[in-house]
Amino acid sequence: MALWDSIFGEFIDVIDWLDDSDNTMVYRFERHNNEIKYGAKLTVRETQAAVFVNEGEIADVLGPGLYELETKNIPILSSLQHWDHLFNSPFKAEVYFCNLKRFTDLKWGTKNPIMLRDEEFGAVRLRAFGIYEIKIKDPKKFIQEIVGTDGHFRVEEISDQLRNIIISRFTSIVASSKIPVLDLAANYEQLSTYITQKIADEFNDYGIELTKVIIENISLPPAVEEALDKRTSMGMVGDLSKYLEFQAAESMSNNKNGGGSSVASDAVAMGVGFAMAEKLSNSMGKKESNTSNTPPQIKSEKIYYYAEGKKPIGPFSIDEFETFVRESTVTPNTLMWKVDMKDWQKAKDIEEMKSLFNISSTPPPL
Repeated sequence: MALWDSIFGEFIDVIDWLDDSDNTMVYRFERHNNEIKYGAKLTVRETQAAVFVNEGEIADVLGPGLYELETKNIPILSSLQHWDHLFNSPFKAEVYFCNLKRFTDLKWGTKNPIMLRDEEFGAVRLRAFGIYEIKIKDPKKFIQEIVGTDGHFRVEEISDQLRNIIISRFTSIVASSKIPVLDLAANYEQLSTYITQKIADEFNDYGIELTKVIIENISLPPAVEEALDKRTSMGMVGDLSKYLEFQAAESMSNNKNGGGSSVASDAVAMGVGFAMAEKLSNSMGKKESNTSNTPPQIKSEKIYYYAEGKKPIGPFSIDEFETFVRESTVTPNTLMWKVDMKDWQKAKDIEEMKSLFNISSTPPPL
């Protein structure tokens, strides 16, 4: 009996996998001729799933636990060929371990700028980048759709495809959101959540769960950022004349008496600064004075309507009526009206229209 136990023990296998990497998603357990004996021990850890493949077909998916490979414990194995021959005829099968942990800090970013129409800046180009997280949700579908017969599948083999999906959907969502460029930073969290929900179904088609998308930065081209910085600086300066006076005073306080020529040149520079400040201040004062004391001229124009059947058409200026008379759209008997008239009058009876019909406004001699 001890001899049989010894022989049987030689055929007992231990099947497990310890991952010492941070990028392996699926690992095929390697063994000689892929032979698995009856009664073999299979260890599936908490963040793993074991997938049995028989003749290219997935036979079973096992979750975390310790399994003894017997038909009474795993009934589905009875469908495998020659499993009933015990260890005398070991069955050749493949065991794939799927890593169910989260794969974090995966990078995404726009290769080319995104063209958008902003209400304040007009057409702008944006770049964006961030990170995302994924995990295997359906081991069977993931092996069928993505892994195939790859014995060591790494996250880098699919990250490019997933990154392209994120960038494509991000572009569409940001372009359609109508969020002003200056307000995008305040909406990173909402955009991240919305993008995650929007494209989760596409990742599910691969057997993958998209757990999180994070937007780290959305930036404008360097030239636009420089112009925006200048605009911000101008807003912070405020009164330019006072700013120049402050700069001159600052220069005076920082002046050091190192030598006569240096002191003289600094004094000249300060004098020029004060002169420029005074000149600019005076010019700005004059401009403000001219602007405030001289009101713009009000352009007044008499506006008329003309009748076409029982429908009023207009309003039009006298200059436009000159074209209408020339085209015979308006005749001397056409009814016309403007705001200060009590009722409609014929065009020939309106003083301003008489010259257009060559009608004399001078009464005939008595």
